[in-house]
Amino acid sequence: MPPNKPKRVVTKIGDVFEVPISETEKKYFQLIAFDLTMLNSDVIRAFKLVVPLDESPKIADIIASGVEFYAHCVTSWGVKDGSWSKIGKSQDIGSLDHVLFRISSDAGNPQIKVSHNWRVWRINEDTFRVGTLKGEYRNAELGVVFPCISIVERMKNGYYIIVYPSFE
Repeated sequence: MPPNKPKRVVTKIGDVFEVPISETEKKYFQLIAFDLTMLNSDVIRAFKLVVPLDESPKIADIIASGVEFYAHCVTSWGVKDGSWSKIGKSQDIGSLDHVLFRISSDAGNPQIKVSHNWRVWRINEDTFRVGTLKGEYRNAELGVVFPCISIVERMKNGYYIIVYPSFE
């Protein structure tokens, strides 16, 4: 193998990762699916638990802390670039049938602040047009494939730092 070639990183459903979110704290997420609807990208569930960097909670306790959000990303890239590290695995990936994603055809148009052109979907199901987001669709997560830095920022701050139309 050539000297500076990065090692291939393989991630699998059930893998749990720790993410430093400050100089003193870390959080966790788990790879729960591959979504054919969104480029076969990894789907993660990020957990609420925040611990000091020197603590190592049990994976069952991490999962029991509850889900903060769901997102698409490439988990192997985050391992390669040092954004997070794999710490273990759990067969408990939770239920996937309630996870909803949304995407707008108005994305990329800076003139549109509020979109009425939304599509939603569940993992590995076809998207369907809903137009204006109403009811349960207002709780759908943004369905774009996020770069590692965006996942870390959401875990730190509770929101993404991207330009994307709102729904209200």
